Amino acid sequence: MTLLAVRDLTIAYRDSLGIERIAVEGARFDLDPGETLGIVGESGSGKSTLARALLGYGRPGSRFVGGSVHLDGRDLVAMPAEELRRMRGRRVALVPQNPLQALTPHMTIGAQIAEVLARHRGIADRRERAAMVAGLLRAMQVDDPEAVAGRYPHEVSGGQRQRAVIAAALAGEPAVLVLDEPTTALDKSTEIQVLALLRELRGRIGCALILVSHDLRMIGSICDRVLVMLSGHVVEQGPTSRILSAPRERYTRDLVSALPAFVPGPARATALSPPLLVARDLGLVYRRPGWGGLARRDRGRAALRDVGFALAKGRTLGVVGESGSGKSTLGGLVTGLLAGHDGDMRFDGIALEGAARRRAPALRQRIQMVFQDPTGSLNPCHAVGRIVARGFEVHGGLAAGEARTQAAILLERMGIDGKLMSRLPGELSGGQQQRVAIARAFAARPDLVVCDEITSALDVTVQAQVLALMRDLQEKDGVAYLFISHDLAVVSEMADDVLVLRAGAPTDLHSTAAIHAGAGSAYARALIAAFEQRGAHATTATAVTHPDMSTVPAQAAR
Repeated sequence: MTLLAVRDLTIAYRDSLGIERIAVEGARFDLDPGETLGIVGESGSGKSTLARALLGYGRPGSRFVGGSVHLDGRDLVAMPAEELRRMRGRRVALVPQNPLQALTPHMTIGAQIAEVLARHRGIADRRERAAMVAGLLRAMQVDDPEAVAGRYPHEVSGGQRQRAVIAAALAGEPAVLVLDEPTTALDKSTEIQVLALLRELRGRIGCALILVSHDLRMIGSICDRVLVMLSGHVVEQGPTSRILSAPRERYTRDLVSALPAFVPGPARATALSPPLLVARDLGLVYRRPGWGGLARRDRGRAALRDVGFALAKGRTLGVVGESGSGKSTLGGLVTGLLAGHDGDMRFDGIALEGAARRRAPALRQRIQMVFQDPTGSLNPCHAVGRIVARGFEVHGGLAAGEARTQAAILLERMGIDGKLMSRLPGELSGGQQQRVAIARAFAARPDLVVCDEITSALDVTVQAQVLALMRDLQEKDGVAYLFISHDLAVVSEMADDVLVLRAGAPTDLHSTAAIHAGAGSAYARALIAAFEQRGAHATTATAVTHPDMSTVPAQAAR
């Protein structure tokens, strides 16, 4: 029996100039109970628009032009607003791409999950809800779930936020769970555990899954069928094994062939120049307020400790580790977004101390950062062209007209059409926003770029283009990269050396080739094994029994 039926769905939206554009046109597919459908395609292809439409959502300025979305035989497109609100979270739930935006900043994580349990499951007892919240977070492999439940979204890592959002979506035990890029903020070992939990729930309660992702390896490991989108149209759909092994459409073949191979990139000669960035015994303790608002270091927790490395011009240091291991904290210290570190950190012989605002302008220009979340780092009120041109004006001293010309050239190299320069960031897809953020960093012509999960929102074809461009810029200008990522295939392709972090401390610092050859620690080998376990083209991954499923209260796992 068909659970979800989409027929000839067409969605349009108006951009900032008032022009109506078609985002999705004539989409059709069915979904049965317990089935898993993957939706893939390049950034801006309409994946997220289609996914949100399955809950009756449309972004501001959008409208349903035609077609229907039937769940349990009822059309969500034509459903009254109040009834639709009751359906969301209970019969159909969404895990959005950006967990920071999805979580309410002034509510603790536990309170937000408990709200779902109270609203959609009728769990009135506070203690029962607290136990269920802890169980759901534990099932998501969140360390110390009771403590995390009492924290606010900004007090946990991106991976922990993503796991909390998935836990909140599962709390309502929906019949259809729509996940929009659900694993982009997760390390691969945690991703395997989360996918194992989704399989467990799919088998136990018959929950159907729709996964929107650019990660074909992840799609291949869990999905029964795949739907491929291009420019708002469904160009191909069918069984995962056939789509990934024998695609019929040229575009699908391009997607599959663009997957980065999990092998070390070509070895390069060791740089003869002195190190550009050096860290010795680097550490950071997050301060907690004491009496009278005074910060007390002895009451804080160590986010980093005993980190040391050297990075030369024209070289790339990959930084890997599980969510919460301190990767982004390291990037924040280098760029000056975080201050108050222990140990010594120097850039071109200059001590990097204090916040970025206290550093000399020339030093700030030489060190740039591309953030994991482009939505939070791009000014929502400025057009894309203005955002990138500003870098040429401030750091290059160009006049406004020339700066805009250079911005257009750089954006074109990033795969952003010049027609998009007048749009606001909110009018672009997640992948397009990330490319704008990368272009903004390079507009300053930096010597060092800290890349924090910069490919997490990019489809594989655009990812290949962006990585090729970054290598070209590195070879041309000698820029160094501190490359933070969960994607070991991308790190293998880009990095000369790899620093592995676990719980804030380094476990390995080896060449990429040595890591691949098994020279790393048991923890590093476990990360590689977790990545390889997913399989590039498997229709179903090897079953992984989640170690903590037994700790989920019966009400949350039945």
